[in-house]
Amino acid sequence: MVDTGRRQRWSEDEKLKIVLESLQAPRQVAATARRYGVSRSLLLRWRRSFRLEPKDAADQPGFVPAIVVAEPTPCPLAPACSGGAIEIEFASGTRMRITGAVDAATLKAAVAALADGRLR
Repeated sequence: MVDTGRRQRWSEDEKLKIVLESLQAPRQVAATARRYGVSRSLLLRWRRSFRLEPKDAADQPGFVPAIVVAEPTPCPLAPACSGGAIEIEFASGTRMRITGAVDAATLKAAVAALADGRLR
């Protein structure tokens, strides 16, 4: 730490040490900030800057818009279509259409495989 009057300059190693200390237990941000004489907001900014970010934006979890549309044509296989239809469009442009009743485990496995790129 270099004291130049009003402002202190923290090295990256010192910042990392303070951030790691603030992560040791829940609710330690304010106590750690007081201990080192920095503001909570500065410590939170340091924590965000040291956070690991996913390399690919597609790997980031998030919400996508869902659109509910009416079925334009009746299903020719009436018993199979009794559960309705769901169409899922992935960020890659791939679409998955599910009609009828499907058990949750099968649907989850199919969506995971398509999202991972194992199905095309």
